[in-house]
Amino acid sequence: MIKQYDKVKLKDGYYAFIVEIFNDGEAYMADIDKEDGTHTEHVLPDDIAEVIKDDIE
Repeated sequence: MIKQYDKVKLKDGYYAFIVEIFNDGEAYMADIDKEDGTHTEHVLPDDIAEVIKDDIE
């Protein structure tokens, strides 16, 4: 289950932080780190390759 502020790796290779969750995970708003800066975009569950877990929680 993806939670708000989780770091995820997208299938296109970019990393993002989930900033909002819509309809219990049907879609997300994410801040995506790209070469030219951070982009806030809608992300679907199929766009996410994995959730990045840090050792600190």
